[in-house]
Amino acid sequence: MLLILAGSTQMALADASMDRVLKELEPEERAHQVCNMRGVDAVRKGSHLKGVDRVTTTLQKPAVFKDNVVIAKGGAVRAKNRWYFLEFTCAVSSDQMKATSFDYKLGGEIPETKWEDFGLWK
Repeated sequence: MLLILAGSTQMALADASMDRVLKELEPEERAHQVCNMRGVDAVRKGSHLKGVDRVTTTLQKPAVFKDNVVIAKGGAVRAKNRWYFLEFTCAVSSDQMKATSFDYKLGGEIPETKWEDFGLWK
């Protein structure tokens, strides 16, 4: 039997699956992951960049997680196979399952010659 799910049902199942995966992570890693997901959405909606599909918290220096806030002063965002510097502050819920706020500052493009130094990829 072939089961075809409506769009909202598919989204609910995807969200439930993501919640299961997140719950298996340590609180700090969970906070980083929910901030990365929120960051993709925030930069897509709030910047000139098109094709945003990835955010990383630690590029030049480690992100800090304290009091349910992730502060990334050395992060990056990928858009259309190009990387850009990104700084952000992201607050998360007490269980680290949801990002409650995301403020960011977008920097310049990272030259491809530096990608390997930063652990970035196409």
